[in-house]
Amino acid sequence: MGEICVIGVGYVGLVTGVCLADLGNRVVCLNRNKQKSDNLKKGILPIYEPGLEEIVRRNLAAGRLEFTTSYDEAMEEARFVFIAVGTPSGASGEADLAHVEAAVTEVARRIHQPVTIINKSTVPIGTGDWVADIVRENMPDASVPIWVVSNPEFLREGSAVYDFMNPDRIVLGSTSREAAERVAELYYPLRAEVIITDLRTAEMIKYASNAFLATKISFINEIANICEALGADVLEVARGMGTDHRIAPHFLGAGVGWGGSCFPKDVKALAHMAVTHGTNPSLLRAVMEINYDQRKRAVTKLRHILGGFRGKTVGILGLSFKPNTDDMRDAPSVEIIRLLQYEGAQVRAYDPVATENARRLLEDVTFCSDPYEVAEGADALILVTEWNEFKQLDMARIRDLMKQPVLIDGRNIYDPRRMRELGFVYRGMGRGYDETGQPR
Repeated sequence: MGEICVIGVGYVGLVTGVCLADLGNRVVCLNRNKQKSDNLKKGILPIYEPGLEEIVRRNLAAGRLEFTTSYDEAMEEARFVFIAVGTPSGASGEADLAHVEAAVTEVARRIHQPVTIINKSTVPIGTGDWVADIVRENMPDASVPIWVVSNPEFLREGSAVYDFMNPDRIVLGSTSREAAERVAELYYPLRAEVIITDLRTAEMIKYASNAFLATKISFINEIANICEALGADVLEVARGMGTDHRIAPHFLGAGVGWGGSCFPKDVKALAHMAVTHGTNPSLLRAVMEINYDQRKRAVTKLRHILGGFRGKTVGILGLSFKPNTDDMRDAPSVEIIRLLQYEGAQVRAYDPVATENARRLLEDVTFCSDPYEVAEGADALILVTEWNEFKQLDMARIRDLMKQPVLIDGRNIYDPRRMRELGFVYRGMGRGYDETGQPR
């Protein structure tokens, strides 16, 4: 059993702490917000993540999991300290390390026994060395051994518990192989491949992985735009590409682009690091540009059909940046809604779980209780998030409720031919032409 302290109870920290407790370790999760901590002690979560609440409650009942706002309590018996605080984008795209610095400083002041400090937050290359310096500067007894290990996370919101318990790999970087191996033992029950390297390489693996996945999505979106111009269907193109084992089918879904807490922040941060150190991140810049253009493209499609938005009502299906999460960070829906409102549209919206978070970001939006309420009297609908619920809608009923049956399918979840048979004016993303030469 490991004595573990996890600092931060966002997606990464909470999932990491809870799952480590479920593997049999004693874990104390620290968060300075008393209300959030009190709620967690009752099994009330600050985020929506499938399967997580059950594991929290199980490990609270078993006594393996605790929540506190006190660094003294959290550090009392800690042998491993995971730093999992936020690293938001700064003004120039750089990662803001203020929360990391504050957490590491507080930890260092309470080190009284050998401790391994694990960077779980996504941090710029070189942060591990910087963390070690902060610890040594603030330790009350410099003779106590400490080690710093980089252990980047590869969790997908909406399937974070599954990803933690079934990892493709565990990446560990340190100046001490022994320290990295001690951290690897915490993950031993998962039977995953462990990659041990130096600190900076481990940090770079995280950025390079996310940047590549973002690039893959932007690539297929650019192909989708070319498909539209030439009459090809990007879904079939992606299927044909994905059967090649060198390419694989994952992240080849064309649509309105990526968002969330990781891809936008990490691609910006990597580009910033590249410029700062004298290299030209032209590909990364193009990846970001293509992504944001996709959001505008959905609005442009609808403007072309309606002839403008003034006096029109547009319904939005899906608000979170992806299904199975309530996360609205850099969600495509936000920019799409603001573009519509700027041109005079009245906006109605529905999301299965993200509505409350959306209310804090969006003004003058009518939030509805279900998709059918969104459709009632609408001049058009834009599907933004591919929740399974939307794949099973009674589309004939949706059509009858709408003022005009216009549908922009921002995630290509509907069959264009079926939508036309139902009487919809349908546009997907990169679906080419139909048999009559009309755009899908």
